Amino acid sequence: MYVIDVEVYRDYFLLSALNLKNNTVVDYELYSGAKTPAGQVKQFMDANTTISFNGNAYDLLILAALIDGYTCQQLKTLSDLIITSGKPSWQIARDAHLHNTWNHIDLIEVAPGSASLKVYAGRLGAPKMQDLPIAPSASITPKDREALRHYCRNDLDVTARLYRALEKQIELRSKMTRKYGMDLRSKSDAQIAEAVIKRELEKETGKQYLAPKVKNDYVFYYQDPEILTFKSLELRAVYKRILSTEFTLGKNGSVVIPEWLKAERIVVDGAQYQMGIGGLHSCEKRQTVVADSDHFLADWDVASYYPSIILQQGLYPKHLGKPFLGIYKSIVERRLKAKKIGDKVTADTLKITINGSFGKFGSKYSALYSPDLLIQTTMTGQLALLMLIERMAEIGVKTVSANTDGVVLYGHNNQLSNVNQVAWDWMLDTSFTLERTDYSALASRDVNNYLAVKTDGSVKGKGCFAEPSLMKNPEHQIVYDAVKQFVATGCPIEKTIYECADVLKFLTVRKVTGGATWNDKPIGKTVRFYYSNQVPSDRCILYAKNGNRVPKSAGSKPLLDLPDELPSDIDYRVYIEAAEKLVCEVGYA
Repeated sequence: MYVIDVEVYRDYFLLSALNLKNNTVVDYELYSGAKTPAGQVKQFMDANTTISFNGNAYDLLILAALIDGYTCQQLKTLSDLIITSGKPSWQIARDAHLHNTWNHIDLIEVAPGSASLKVYAGRLGAPKMQDLPIAPSASITPKDREALRHYCRNDLDVTARLYRALEKQIELRSKMTRKYGMDLRSKSDAQIAEAVIKRELEKETGKQYLAPKVKNDYVFYYQDPEILTFKSLELRAVYKRILSTEFTLGKNGSVVIPEWLKAERIVVDGAQYQMGIGGLHSCEKRQTVVADSDHFLADWDVASYYPSIILQQGLYPKHLGKPFLGIYKSIVERRLKAKKIGDKVTADTLKITINGSFGKFGSKYSALYSPDLLIQTTMTGQLALLMLIERMAEIGVKTVSANTDGVVLYGHNNQLSNVNQVAWDWMLDTSFTLERTDYSALASRDVNNYLAVKTDGSVKGKGCFAEPSLMKNPEHQIVYDAVKQFVATGCPIEKTIYECADVLKFLTVRKVTGGATWNDKPIGKTVRFYYSNQVPSDRCILYAKNGNRVPKSAGSKPLLDLPDELPSDIDYRVYIEAAEKLVCEVGYA
């Protein structure tokens, strides 16, 4: 198995391939006076499983063209067309009669959080972050070839790191590929969901399914699900207004949130809530709630909320018909059965289909496109949560937070029996299932950025408090770790920060459109930096195109190559002050 990367200039071509088994690299080059490597490249690609980042849209087209006899200049022209034309790769391949049947895995759709390879390098903590060292329009000298080979090796290393970070996802996709008889290894969760459901529908009905043609002036209404009841005049009025609201589509086919729903906040028991297209959320800020021996704090989540609504309401895209519902129900039931018997592989593969399908309901390019199903599901979910919140308020239990598929409740221990009864009655009325997790503390900057301390001492974080992942750029993680430890255990902020020996915890990664400079030197389009006591507090990393300051870079020093030891000039004061400020922002006293 090899990771591959391609570079193309008007007088130079390079394919570098990294063997994942022994970490060796082989290069195939074409330049003036050199024999074409087309035959060797074809033999290599035919014989091996290859991995790339964006290879399906770029590298494989270039390699197919090389094998067809393209010169460096022709490869460069094709490369420019791929990058600048805006045409989909399949169309370019069709027009140029470029074809391949290679065993290839492209990571770009599998990786969560749409980003460039350089951004993923920052998120993965790669040792070296490097932009292309030579302008794409340049002519390549023999000395330049060596620089490009080194650059390619670094990209290969990052791609290999990304592959290893996604290995479990790739393994699941490989199992699904064998099960369904189609290559799913390079697809996102949503793409897999569409492919699997289409395949099962086609097997059952014998029909072919394409994205429906829905006009932009399409209007529809939310339908009464007949499971909702409200007591307050305000919630009744909101419910009635939603039932009478015309839902329309934007130019991109997505549902437009009604202006009144966007502008108005709903008040229940003195707390404000915002409805939207995706889900309900509460509007708290700067809030810390702590449980004690007399009070409970618990998160009540609805299990598989949106799939449960779809099945409970019998919802299906109109153009797919009722066969969709039968297939969807079968997938959900098979997953629940697999979870029950401990078949993790089956459970996880079916989860991809269930969760991924929902995103496609809002995409006009998908065969699953169904904006009315989307709204029927999300509005029912939001209204049902408001019904639960209202019922808890009636027994004197406060909802301190709510978001999409659950609520966090706070009350006196002597109210627990009533809470359980209200939860039970709500489940009977809706047919949905609530699952409880107890907290000892909840500290929120806002509903999307909070940390919750569970009763076993573990910490759940969301937004800025979430653990580093492929989904988000690092931003001085040590600050959030210090606040987590302070809230969870009382550990002093200074102790956590001073004792940290991991340089990655001090780093911030930012994408800089057009590239950045520091001390008048270009440092790339994705920068990584830390705060240094040797850099004046008013010196910033700058945008190369206009000289504006890169946000949050004052007093920082770029660190594109990771050192073997922690830098001696880390400005701990900046991190401590940021953590102390954050403690105030979550309302922790």
